[in-house]
Amino acid sequence: MMERRLSIKKGWVGFIAVVAVAAVPVFATAAEQDYSKYFKPIPASVENADNPSNQAKIDLGRMLFFDPRLSKSGFISCNSCHNLITGGVDNLSTSIGHMWQIGPRNAPTVYNAALNVAQFWDGRAKDVEEQAQGPITNPGEMAATQEMALDRVMSMPAYVTLFKEAFKGEATPITYVNLAKAIGAYERTLLTPSRFDDFLAGKKNALTDEEKKGLDVFVGKGCVACHNGAGIGGRSFQKFDYGTDMGRYEVTKNAADKKFFRVASLRNVTLTYPYFHDGKVWNLEEAVKIMGEKQMGVKLSDDEVRSITEFLGSLSMKQASVEIPMLPPSTDRTSKPDVK
Repeated sequence: MMERRLSIKKGWVGFIAVVAVAAVPVFATAAEQDYSKYFKPIPASVENADNPSNQAKIDLGRMLFFDPRLSKSGFISCNSCHNLITGGVDNLSTSIGHMWQIGPRNAPTVYNAALNVAQFWDGRAKDVEEQAQGPITNPGEMAATQEMALDRVMSMPAYVTLFKEAFKGEATPITYVNLAKAIGAYERTLLTPSRFDDFLAGKKNALTDEEKKGLDVFVGKGCVACHNGAGIGGRSFQKFDYGTDMGRYEVTKNAADKKFFRVASLRNVTLTYPYFHDGKVWNLEEAVKIMGEKQMGVKLSDDEVRSITEFLGSLSMKQASVEIPMLPPSTDRTSKPDVK
């Protein structure tokens, strides 16, 4: 049986897989294939040794994730751009920030983000905890300052109590880093198993025949070189010569990183439109065609595109239950919203 040969080299973080196609590969069918070498099921948890989890921290993080008072205007929360009832995204090409500013890139989903090798399209944050520090103080997003966010939190007795419980034993539990750690601890719970995980566990009827056919095409065409692991992506950086965005180069200033982006996770991809870092492609079949041409150098037939798209539907989460928290009321000491 002929196989695709993968050349692996060390990347900035994780690994970058470069595919050299020596021959048209022949793969076993979905009923025969051992997919464990490509995919992993969603884990029960994704822990961070630098941010040990506890229920108080998760509960606090959930509240902070939904609290718009962390923004200067008192109007934008983490959930505004990473809406948990719409696949963890805002379904906009690029997000709307403070004073209706339009962001430069599409908002990635927060679901399963803890599985990614790094955060943001350009990988400028190493994990969800570090990522959570960025938007709050970004003048084009939530536009607050660290001092403003902490002052508002400390003005509400319920938050003060929750921080003490979440970071028990710390002399100063309310810090900006701890605020982000709490949000990160909550985001690490946003894992979304799907029917595909049931299939990987041996339940062969979890996928339809058309989805199995699409899985065969997905593997056979080499999509798994980048879209693999538990996140079906998110584990490497790849060059995507699409648009004018320079990607990771804007972070490293290394010419070799021009137009390199973190590979998107395909978990819940049917929900996370529009697609790519600029959010200009709204149709999933069109996105699949573009990836075939630009990343694999092949023109997929309409039937192949339909089959792959059918398979991608099996990666959508089972019915999620999103718990919306009741937030503590503001007090006389809570600074008023500032829309200027």
